[in-house]
Amino acid sequence: MTQQTAYIGLGSNVGNLKDNIETALTILTEHPETASVNASSLYSTTALGAVDQPDFLNGVAQIQTTLSADDLFSFLQDIERQLGREKGQQWGPRPIDLDLLLYGDAVIETEELVVPHSQMHLRSFVLKGVCELAPKLIHPRLGCSMRTLYKRLNGGNYFNDGNRPQLISIAGNIGVGKTTLAAGLAERLGATFITEKYDENPYLADVYSGRDDLALDSELFFLSSSASQLRKDKLFGGKRYINDYVFEKAHIYASGWLNEEDLANYEKHFASICEGVNSPVLVIYLADSVAQCMERIHQRNRPYEQEIELSFLEHLAAGYERLYTDYKVCPVMRLRPDECFSAEQVDRIADEVEFYLADSE
Repeated sequence: MTQQTAYIGLGSNVGNLKDNIETALTILTEHPETASVNASSLYSTTALGAVDQPDFLNGVAQIQTTLSADDLFSFLQDIERQLGREKGQQWGPRPIDLDLLLYGDAVIETEELVVPHSQMHLRSFVLKGVCELAPKLIHPRLGCSMRTLYKRLNGGNYFNDGNRPQLISIAGNIGVGKTTLAAGLAERLGATFITEKYDENPYLADVYSGRDDLALDSELFFLSSSASQLRKDKLFGGKRYINDYVFEKAHIYASGWLNEEDLANYEKHFASICEGVNSPVLVIYLADSVAQCMERIHQRNRPYEQEIELSFLEHLAAGYERLYTDYKVCPVMRLRPDECFSAEQVDRIADEVEFYLADSE
């Protein structure tokens, strides 16, 4: 059989963690149909799931093998049994965990085996190791490099939870194209479209024209409206929703409009409301230059937006960048507006978004 490059996730959180992983690697190396084994660094990871258990030691192995994917998977299970892993709860502690992540560029879906591993794009502790070994490697189904997938997670680790509302939030500056993309994705994904009620804000036009005394009223309107749309008792587990804003942007806008006293008042309201709001399972962040955003604002010619100053767009752009530099609520997919212009591009994005969503349980 033709030799293939495979990637295997390594994990242990029972016993001597490093010895467990090294023993598994030794057994892999000694197999007659394995030509070479390279391993990434090992790193400590907090366990996923609701089970209270010790931290894991994780890494990734890259192997050259003539074993078929099915035979390699069976061999990995044999190693787990040899090293004392017992069948138990999905998220339970284990002396060794060996996951077949990738097998060449194969796409396999059977009752026993799914390759690429269905959750690897949600795990920093997996992607970190793969990036160390092959950062330019392309995910066979998502079509993205491992480095791109790793950057989306900001060091976080996630899992698809069908009990949660499957909320996708589109983020970005005024004029970047959030609503257009959100509407297109909602149609393709069969999701409920939630749009910000900026046309219903009675204070917005006056604020844009210079009425600073109405800025707090305007921001509290948006805060109350957004919180009402995203309340935990309004969105249902397993159902798909797409909104053309992120709830956290409320603070970015408020900090640009409000004086120190009004901002302190606003932050009290924000703190009391945010715990009752659903968090997204995925953010799509559209980023573009403020000059391009200003040009689109002028082209779409909403009267109340024509007074927006470039400095305010610059404030918003900086706020979004700060927010998503170390964001660990969910994965963040960064896109440029020119990557979601055509129907074909939106179709491709929708296909990719599917991997970050869970079905209802």
